[in-house]
Amino acid sequence: MEKFEGYIFTALCSTNFLISCLLFSKVTREQREPYMDEIFHVPQAQKYCHGKFNEWDPMITTLPGLYLASVGVIKPVVWLADLTGKVVCSTAMLRFINLLFNCGNLYLIYLLICKLHLREKTRTTSRRVLSALSLSTFPVLYFFNFLYYTDAGSTFFTLFTYLMTLYGCHKAAALLGVCSVLFRQTNIIWVAFCAGTLVAAKMDEAWRVEHTKKRDEKSPLLQVPLSFSGVKKIILFTVEFLTSPGHVKAVLLVAWPYAAVGVGFLAFVVLNDGIVVGDRTSHEACLNFPQLFYFFSFSLFFSLPVSLCYHRVLRFLQALKKQPLFFLFVSAVCLLLVWKFTFVHKYLLADNRHFPFYVWRKLFQRHELVRFLLVPVYVFAGWNFLDSFKSRSLFWSLAFLTCLLAATVPQKLLEFRYFIVPYLMYRLHMPLPSLPRLVVEFLLYTAVNTATIYIFITKTFHWPDTTATQRFMW
Repeated sequence: MEKFEGYIFTALCSTNFLISCLLFSKVTREQREPYMDEIFHVPQAQKYCHGKFNEWDPMITTLPGLYLASVGVIKPVVWLADLTGKVVCSTAMLRFINLLFNCGNLYLIYLLICKLHLREKTRTTSRRVLSALSLSTFPVLYFFNFLYYTDAGSTFFTLFTYLMTLYGCHKAAALLGVCSVLFRQTNIIWVAFCAGTLVAAKMDEAWRVEHTKKRDEKSPLLQVPLSFSGVKKIILFTVEFLTSPGHVKAVLLVAWPYAAVGVGFLAFVVLNDGIVVGDRTSHEACLNFPQLFYFFSFSLFFSLPVSLCYHRVLRFLQALKKQPLFFLFVSAVCLLLVWKFTFVHKYLLADNRHFPFYVWRKLFQRHELVRFLLVPVYVFAGWNFLDSFKSRSLFWSLAFLTCLLAATVPQKLLEFRYFIVPYLMYRLHMPLPSLPRLVVEFLLYTAVNTATIYIFITKTFHWPDTTATQRFMW
């Protein structure tokens, strides 16, 4: 980090933390008691604070990473400051842990941007810093910095894992991957992605060697082939690579720490008889393929200032004209998946405190044909998503898309929090946007954050059967 850039970034970190602390104070004053999932997380963390590690709330479905991290931070502070009474492991103190994770996320995002866009380092100081600041205020993630949820810590350890992978510290990455899984079991997918990037690098090398021998300089190394013949060619090459003992050995020599984590996770799944701990009735996996389409639409909205432009829309129209049969086939597949594989979780229809409840009721339930009429939007959003990766290698893109499918499709519940890590990975790997676009993105995120926090604090309501105050949230 250059000296001047270091000063700017430090000042922004301090400002970000100060503003976050002021918002944290306001949110905590308005909502002092545990809210929503906090009614499970806070008491469990307090049990850990009192050394009761053998007690577990069966309603909690994630591993105890959040509670262990909280105790690891709070206990030394309590001892040094000689704190006693109710303030120790109070709801406010536990929530504050996520503000610390927020600072860590900002720094990790900045380091990832520097590493991923190393070739663009000249004259991009302001773009790197502003991009990091903008992504750290990504609305769905930023909101949960003020509540005692797993999202901030889960994102922190996932990003840290990937950063270590990029630096070639694979043992450290695997260890951090274990930490991320302790926050949320589905983070094993992103540990697999880190290993997948190593596999992709080996496949890129093998592809390059093979086509150099054939003197085929026009072979598509960097772009996903949007044609039937291209897809067939890639599938055949992938099968050949994965069945070659020499290639498999070369991959394992580098990726064995991630494989060890994967084996350990499989052992956990077998012993636990599933991924979920605690209450499993509301977390059953299914093939909810439209979740991928919801994610594409979600990504299109939040990346609108940095991903969409007139030239990209023009390229999409040209692609439609050039390959109409391919896009007709894709649309037909999407229609089939929407028709046969749309699942609606009972929580989505029942809990009116979450924004997805209103998205579903106001949009998808307006008419039974709406979900089919949205297919053209899904196709464009998916194309825009893939087009953002055209500077990435083909096999890296395939590794990311495979993990994206694994992270979204099995989820029955439409929950925007599940999109945080996939979106950040997508956004981090986009080409570094221009400064005006980054400013617009930051203003969009700020506007959404302002609106959601304002609604959470001021627009309260009550259910008929309880006196507890209810609030709207992500």
